[in-house]
Amino acid sequence: MIRKVRELFEHRALWLYLLCDEARKQGLEPETFAPGAIRRCGHYQGGLIVEKCGSRSLTCLKKRLFNLPGRLVFEMKVRRVTEDNFDVDFHYCPLVAAWQKQGCSIEEMDKLCDYAMCGDRGIAERFGCDLDLHKTIARGDGVCEIRFRRNGKEA
Repeated sequence: MIRKVRELFEHRALWLYLLCDEARKQGLEPETFAPGAIRRCGHYQGGLIVEKCGSRSLTCLKKRLFNLPGRLVFEMKVRRVTEDNFDVDFHYCPLVAAWQKQGCSIEEMDKLCDYAMCGDRGIAERFGCDLDLHKTIARGDGVCEIRFRRNGKEA
């Protein structure tokens, strides 16, 4: 089951790669549209999660978005969750796996990852948070360090 879910995420990553590649071939720069479109998707998804939670609780975000199946697929390790901070590490990324299969360079994967993470940034915004990425697998780090921080709150 984990393998099948990872394949679904890989397929999503393949779409992103091919859309950006085709845009470049058509003379368009993906950075002019991809981040905004993906952030809008995150705003939509984040809004649904906030609605289901009935609040902007980061503990509820963890429960709704970073549930057991998700933690298994991304080999997540929850480091901390409070009302103002949520720290989670990913030790596997199916999106990176897909981009590697396409022969993407570290630089290309970093850019694609940044676009993809705009969705997570949009979710964070709906929860009144900033999203910090200290390390990413796409950049060649062994882990993605994802940190949600309530706006104006220190870690």
